[in-house]
Amino acid sequence: MKILVETSARHVHVTAEALATLFGEGASLTNKKDLSQPGQFLCYEKVTVVGPKGELACSILGPERPECQVELSFTDARKLGIVPPVRESGDLAGTPGCKIVGPKGEVEIDHGVIVAKRHIHFDPKTAEEYGLKDKQVVSVAVGGEGRKLVFGDVVIRVSPKFAPAMHIDTDEANAACIAGNVDGDILA
Repeated sequence: MKILVETSARHVHVTAEALATLFGEGASLTNKKDLSQPGQFLCYEKVTVVGPKGELACSILGPERPECQVELSFTDARKLGIVPPVRESGDLAGTPGCKIVGPKGEVEIDHGVIVAKRHIHFDPKTAEEYGLKDKQVVSVAVGGEGRKLVFGDVVIRVSPKFAPAMHIDTDEANAACIAGNVDGDILA
């Protein structure tokens, strides 16, 4: 079973309130590029994420969310001096926070920093065709020449809002020598 594997670089999701603080009243997110997930987009707007040991420039992904969230790789987190857990997007309880700085202001979040758990998005029809269910955990074989590997602990996420694609972070992509989007093989 083939699946598109995409690398998801560090990024930030913001609330409407945080957006106004970071970029000024009346600011809106500007679509730079549509992403594979319907309605999701890379924004022109960027912020700086600040931790105890350093800072990193981060892209914002739209649209606005009900809660601010910062998704990093472990390499990014070490540079910032933050020790985030591996979590699914939106599972933010008990996670560390950070400062997010924009051109017009800054926001201090007391939680919301995670390393995203590897996952595969499926719409219900495709999940059914593949014989997979929401929250099921699978392995996926990927890799470039000389760096093939199998990612375990890949959670299946099923929603009518999703399109089929697996997301890994930059550390994971580098470990497998993946550049750009590639196909992976689901080992259910």
